[in-house]
Amino acid sequence: MDALRYWLALVRAPLLGPRSIERIVAHFGNPESFFEAGSVEWRQAGLKPQTCDYLSSPDWKRIDQDLRWQEHPDHHILWLDGADYPPLLREIADPPPLLFVVGKVACLSDRHLAVVGSRNPSPGGLRTAREFSEALSRAGLGIVSGLALGVDAASHQGALTVGGITIAVGGTGPDQVYPAANRRLAEAIQAGHGALVTEFPPGVRPAASNFPRRNRIISGLSLGTLVVEAAPRSGSLITARMALEQGREVFAIPGSIYNPLSRGCHDLIKEGAKLVQEIADILEEFDFLRQRPLAIQSDAASGGIGTEPHHRLLACMGHDPVSVDQLVSLTGNTAEDIMTMLVLLELEGSIASSPGGGYCRLR
Repeated sequence: MDALRYWLALVRAPLLGPRSIERIVAHFGNPESFFEAGSVEWRQAGLKPQTCDYLSSPDWKRIDQDLRWQEHPDHHILWLDGADYPPLLREIADPPPLLFVVGKVACLSDRHLAVVGSRNPSPGGLRTAREFSEALSRAGLGIVSGLALGVDAASHQGALTVGGITIAVGGTGPDQVYPAANRRLAEAIQAGHGALVTEFPPGVRPAASNFPRRNRIISGLSLGTLVVEAAPRSGSLITARMALEQGREVFAIPGSIYNPLSRGCHDLIKEGAKLVQEIADILEEFDFLRQRPLAIQSDAASGGIGTEPHHRLLACMGHDPVSVDQLVSLTGNTAEDIMTMLVLLELEGSIASSPGGGYCRLR
């Protein structure tokens, strides 16, 4: 608890960002040793007078309030060198020194994909975000997004629909939900298998500068980022470019050349993002998912469709045409098994063959 108090004092110090705090901890060994060093060494380390003044007399009352916030059984504060800090996020160039978490801490270290996009998407964009998130959840990936209106909310809802993990990264303190319209969604995430995450301590209100910082955490927690719909110069493109800088995969869904919300995705594809038409385009980039047999998926992950093998296959299919070879790659089943299951699904009226030779889900 004493170590955490010093971490909180550092995070609340003015004019100290994540990289500065990381350098301080690397040089002095830990925050407590830094505070014991005193103002002469602080100034020699290049800290500004305003920062040194605060460090000489931190707001311990406010910090004790932060610690009381953590007393709730569902509230957690993780620090950078702690055992519970998500390892993938620790790898980025400027990891948050602290994470304030509401929900299930363990899920932060699972395998995730970020799904982001416009706050004002088209109806098709909303459906795409929701259905891709459902399918990705069934395939074993958690969904990370930013709890914003539009694509973010649809992505979280898609994961929740099939009982999957979803993580919402906020740009406020953990005691607030922004936007307020998504409060019930935030409560559902907390009550399920996921978590609400922020680097900002309790009491921090929404500010424009907070959200670009938030975006690096969305991409940093994830193996890759999928952009559904995004206008040029949007926050979603910031997240995608941060993912590239972090050495993570970037995927983009194309759209009509007449839709302005497709232009950001098209720009990403021009710059080297992978064009995505179906879930198999994403899963083939991750061997641990491609080699995973369909049979290990739970009933909850099958979306309540049924427990027979052919019903679990249906749970993996979207409404866009998918080929037998793609289903083999996606599920790990043989082509013969896939064909048998497809026949059963056609007899049930659950799927139909498409003119191009693939199969489409009808329900």
